[in-house]
Amino acid sequence: MNPQFILWLTGSMAVFLSAATASRAYVSNNNLLMLVFSLGLYCVGNLMMVRLMREGGLGLAISASAIAQLLLINVIAFVVFGERLSNTQLAGVGLGVLAMGLMLMPAAERS
Repeated sequence: MNPQFILWLTGSMAVFLSAATASRAYVSNNNLLMLVFSLGLYCVGNLMMVRLMREGGLGLAISASAIAQLLLINVIAFVVFGERLSNTQLAGVGLGVLAMGLMLMPAAERS
């Protein structure tokens, strides 16, 4: 995995996390502009994902994005919105982190 892939993944995660936070804010206050803003951010994030798919392949790009979002959005839900997960749900997040670590390990060369 090259540094450019990591940079694009980081950028897309920032966009997706902003979109999810804006969606949660919309749920709290029903401001239609917040919903439109959130949807716009999701569109930008998905366009960034196209670049990631070119760099790392469909499976790696989508999997890395999903697991990073899983972890980081739970941090935002906990810190910003005061939401809590059960122990079973926390174990699931932990398995996601383990899966991400395994995916980011250098792949063995194929013959």
